[in-house]
Amino acid sequence: MRLDKLLCDLGEGTRKEVTLRIRRGAVTVDGVTVTRPETKVDPETAVLTFDGLPVVYSKYVYIMMNKAAGEICAIRDPKLPTVVSRLPEKLRRRGLFPAGRLDRDAEGLLLLTNDGDAAHMLLSPARHVEKTYFVRYDGTLAPDAEARFRNGIAIPADDGDPACVCMPAELIRAGEQEARVKVTEGRYHQVKRMIAAVGGHVTYLRRETFGPLTLDADLRPGAYRELLREEITQIEEIKRKTRRQT
Repeated sequence: MRLDKLLCDLGEGTRKEVTLRIRRGAVTVDGVTVTRPETKVDPETAVLTFDGLPVVYSKYVYIMMNKAAGEICAIRDPKLPTVVSRLPEKLRRRGLFPAGRLDRDAEGLLLLTNDGDAAHMLLSPARHVEKTYFVRYDGTLAPDAEARFRNGIAIPADDGDPACVCMPAELIRAGEQEARVKVTEGRYHQVKRMIAAVGGHVTYLRRETFGPLTLDADLRPGAYRELLREEITQIEEIKRKTRRQT
C-alpha cells in the first residue's frame, strides 16, 4: 500500500497534509525516515512513526459509546447534534458510522465502526441478535405482561411502521415502575410500543447490551472508548460463524 494512502486511511490527515509531512521527514518506516509519499509499505508488518509517535495499523475501528439523550444516531445533521460529532477528527476520518440506532431521547450502548460486515451481522433481522434495554415507565403493567412478551406481543402502528406481532421477547420487572426488556429484532420504537401495549408509558430508556457487547459501567452518557481486544474477538468470532453458515 502507498505510504500516503495508509496514513490517510488511519486518519492522520488529508492526502495533502500527509504528503507534505512525509516530504518534510516526519515519517519513519522500520526506523528509516521516508520522504516519498508513494513508497510502498506492508501495513501488517511495517513499523511506522508519524511526528515521532508510533502509528498502529488497524483495518477496522470499533468504538463503544454510551449515547447521550438529545443526540441522533447519524454521521451528520444540519440541525441536530449527532453521535459521530462527538468523536475527534482523527476518528471521524476513519469513516465511522453508528451500527443501528437509538431514539433521540434514549441513552445507552451504541457501536460505531467502519466494519460494514460486522454492522450487517449485528443488525440483520435473520441473525436475531439479542439486545437488552432498561426502562422506567409511568402507569401499571398488565398482570400477564410477561406471558404476552414471551408469546409474541401485538403492537400498534407507529409513525409509518405497521402494526405487527413481535417475536418472543422477555420482560423482567426490576423495581417499582422499572423493567428490563430483551428483544431479538429492531422495529421502530419497538420497546416503547411493547410497554405501551401492556399498559405503560416509557419515560426513560437505556440500552445495556447489544449482541456480545455490554455497556461499560464507567462510561458516562456521551463518553466512549475503543473496544477491548476480547470484545473485538467476540465480534470476529460471530463474523466467522456467519460466513460458515452462508
